Amino acid sequence: MNITISQELRTLCPGAALGILHYSVEVSPSSPELLAAFEGALAELAGQYRLETVAQNPHIAAIRKAYKALGKNPHEYRNAAEAMLRRVVKGSGLYHINNVVEVNNFISVSSGYSIGSYDASGLRGDVQLRRAEEGAHYAGIGKESVNIGFLPVLYDAEGPFGNPTSDSRRAMIQPGPREVYSILYSFDGPEGLGPWMDRFSEMLCRYCGVSGVQTQIL
Repeated sequence: MNITISQELRTLCPGAALGILHYSVEVSPSSPELLAAFEGALAELAGQYRLETVAQNPHIAAIRKAYKALGKNPHEYRNAAEAMLRRVVKGSGLYHINNVVEVNNFISVSSGYSIGSYDASGLRGDVQLRRAEEGAHYAGIGKESVNIGFLPVLYDAEGPFGNPTSDSRRAMIQPGPREVYSILYSFDGPEGLGPWMDRFSEMLCRYCGVSGVQTQIL
């Protein structure tokens, strides 16, 4: 599967970059060890941030700037990393979903990068990150309809399926043997992605039994 970034989006957001991890995994409930690491990280982050400082994380600040450049209000449509960190700081915690989603969210809140993990069986053809047209919507995870207009959105041959705020149901991660693409959305360049992709890979191997992860930075 070829993944690209549209020229329009690169022009409007010169810092746009993607960190891509591709792997096979048995999706299952998280182990006690993973949940302990997950909750420990959340407790540490709750002590590092205040609500007013969450948006100062450089990766979160960059995506907020990108949303404005694309025509989306970053206050009304918070990116996932920011939204989760705000929950953590307020003491609301994060839901436990499955091993892949826990690792996804662990890396997201720790780094400030919004990250989407997608089941390859739900995707068709090549994928491009581009600005969604005004009025575009899709059925979101836990939501009947998500207004994706003017957001940076991943499209395949069947249409839109993921963005840094809220992903669609079509490629959501469900239990069982899966081929997965996890994508880190960066809007302040590719330079910071490598170490977090390495950490993501290490956690997949340690807590999810993944034996090998293919990586790419766009």
